[in-house]
Amino acid sequence: MHPSRTAVVVLCSLFWLRPVASIAADPSGFFSSLTTPYQAKPVAPARLRDSARFEALMRAGTIYLSLDDAIALALENNLDIELQRYDSQIADANLLHARAGGFAGPALVGVTTGPGSVTSAPPSAGLDGFLISPITATGFAVPSLDPALIGSANWAHQTTPQTTTFYTGTPSLIQRLDTSSVAVEKYFSTGTLVSLGLNNSAFQNNNLQNQVNPASTSNLALTVTQHLLQGFGPALNNRQIRIAKNNREISDLSFKAQVIATVSAIKDLYWDLVSYRQNVAVQENYLAANERLHDENLKQVRVGTLAPIEVTRAEAEIAASQQAVTIAQTQVLQQEIILKNALSRSGVQSPAIATAHVVPIDRIQVPEVETVTPIQESLAMALAARPEPAQFRMLIQNQEIGIKGVKNELLPTLDAVASVANYGLAGQPVPCVPTTATACPLPSGVAIGGYGSALGQVFARNFPTYSAGFNLTIPLRNRAAQADWAASELNLRQQQVALLRLENQVRVDVQNAVIGLQQAQAQYQSAVQQLRLQRETVDAEQKKLAVGASTTYNVILTQRDLVTAESNVIAAESAYAKARVEMDRATGRTLDINHISIDEAFRGVVQRPPRAIPDVPPAQALPR
Repeated sequence: MHPSRTAVVVLCSLFWLRPVASIAADPSGFFSSLTTPYQAKPVAPARLRDSARFEALMRAGTIYLSLDDAIALALENNLDIELQRYDSQIADANLLHARAGGFAGPALVGVTTGPGSVTSAPPSAGLDGFLISPITATGFAVPSLDPALIGSANWAHQTTPQTTTFYTGTPSLIQRLDTSSVAVEKYFSTGTLVSLGLNNSAFQNNNLQNQVNPASTSNLALTVTQHLLQGFGPALNNRQIRIAKNNREISDLSFKAQVIATVSAIKDLYWDLVSYRQNVAVQENYLAANERLHDENLKQVRVGTLAPIEVTRAEAEIAASQQAVTIAQTQVLQQEIILKNALSRSGVQSPAIATAHVVPIDRIQVPEVETVTPIQESLAMALAARPEPAQFRMLIQNQEIGIKGVKNELLPTLDAVASVANYGLAGQPVPCVPTTATACPLPSGVAIGGYGSALGQVFARNFPTYSAGFNLTIPLRNRAAQADWAASELNLRQQQVALLRLENQVRVDVQNAVIGLQQAQAQYQSAVQQLRLQRETVDAEQKKLAVGASTTYNVILTQRDLVTAESNVIAAESAYAKARVEMDRATGRTLDINHISIDEAFRGVVQRPPRAIPDVPPAQALPR
C-alpha cells in the first residue's frame, strides 16, 4: 500500500469502530451519525406571537381580565420573562462547552429592568449593586477534554547538489519523500495526555550507497504524559464543568427572580387600573351631582329665590369636574396601554389589542384584621425562599472552585512522560555492482517488500522502543501566579462581605414591607372613616340648602371634600394592594401565593383555563 493512503485508511477504520449505540440512536442512517458532530445544532426560532388566551378573554372589543388571567398572560407573553428564558439555554450551551474543556462562561444573573421593561423592582430586588465579578478564568488552563483525530500527508521531490561523491556516489542527489501520519489524542481530567500515532514514510533516491532503495518505514507510538504538580487531578481539571453546572442553577434562580419581579409588577399595574377606573366613577358621580345642583340653582334663579351668580358658580364647577373626568378617563387609557404592552408580545402593534379596552374583573379586598406573621418567621422565610441570596452563595461557591485553579498555578511544572513505539522497515535491495544482476544482502531485520511488510514488522514488534523521563520547570520568581492568588482570595473575601450585606438588605426589605402593610391598613381605615363623615356632611348640607339655611358654595365645598374622601379611599385600597404585593415579594412567597409553577413559566404555557367572562354589559367607550 502506498504510504500516502495510510491516513485515509486509519481514519475510515476509526469511523467504523464508532460505538454501535450511536448508530442505533440515529435511525436516519450511518453517514448521518458520522456527520452529526460537525453540524450546528438547531435552535428554535423566537416566539413572536401572542398566546390564544387573549382571544378567549376578549368579547366585542373588550378584554375582561381577572388577576389570575393577567398573571397567566404575563407568564405566556411577557418579553422580560421571554428574554430571561434564553439565559438558561445559553447556560446549557456553556455547560456543553465546559464538558469539552474550556471556560464555563459568565454567570447570568439579575432581572430585566431596562427601558421598555414592565419590571420596576427596587434595587434590593436583585443582585445589582451587590454582585462582584468572580475570577474563575485564571489559573491553570483546562485543556480540551474531547478526543482529537490528527492526520497529515506530505509529498516532496528534492534535488540537492553534492560537494563530494564519497557519501552518495553521485554529484546530484535526487530524492522523493512521501510521509503521512495519523494520531488520536485524548486528555483526561486526571491530568493525563494519551497519544497513539502511526507515522509512515516512503523514500526513493539515487544514492548509490543505499542497500535498500526504494524503502518504506513505519512506526506506531503510544505516548503518555502525566502532570504531577501543575495540572494534576480531576478536582482541578473538572472545575469549569462544576462552575458551568452552578451557572445553570444560577440562571434558573435568575429566571425565578424575573418571574417574581414581573408578576409583582403586573399585579401593581392591575390594581392601578382597578383604582383608576374607580376614580373615573367617582369623578363622573361628582359631575352628575354638579349638574343636578346647576339645574336646581337654575330653577330657583328663574323663580327669583336665588342670585344668578350661583348658576355661574355651578357652571364653573361643572367645567372643572368635566376636566377631572377627562383626566381620569385618559389615565385609564394610559394604564390600559401599559398593561396590554406588558401582557402581549406584539404590544399595541396588534390592531385588535390596541383598540380593545381592558375591564378588570377582580376588586381590591382589604381585610378588617390583617394577619401578621411573626417577624422572625418572615425573615427566615425570606432568606430561604428568595432567589437572590441563593444566587450569591452559588457565585461564592464558583469563586472557591476557581481558586483551586489559581492555587495550582503556584506549583512548578513536573510531568512524567513514557513512550512505547514499534518500528518497521522494508524495501527493495540494491545490486552490489551495477554490472551484476545479483543483489547485496539486506541488513539484518529489514524485510523485502513494500509498506505492507513494514507495517507487519510494526505489529510483530520486531523493533520495540521504550522511553521514560521527567520534565521539570521551576519559575524563579512566580510573581504572576502570586498576584492571581492574592486577587482571587481578596475577591472571595469581598463576595463574602457582599453576601452579608445582601442578607441584611433582605431583612430590611421584610421589615419595611411589614411596616408598609401596617401603614396601608391604618391609611385605609382612616380613609373609610373620613368618607363616612363626608357623606353625612354632604347630606346635611344639601338638606340645609333645601330649606335655605345654606348656600350653593357650601354645598360645592362639601361635595369637593366628598370627592377627595372617595379618592383617598381608592388610593388607600391601591396602597394596601401594593403593600401586600411587596410583602409577598420581600418574603419570597409571590409564586406560592399566586399558584405559579416555575416549569409552566419556563415553558410559557399555563395549563389553567381562562376564567369565564362574566355576563356584564360592554364597557362604555372612553375618549381617545
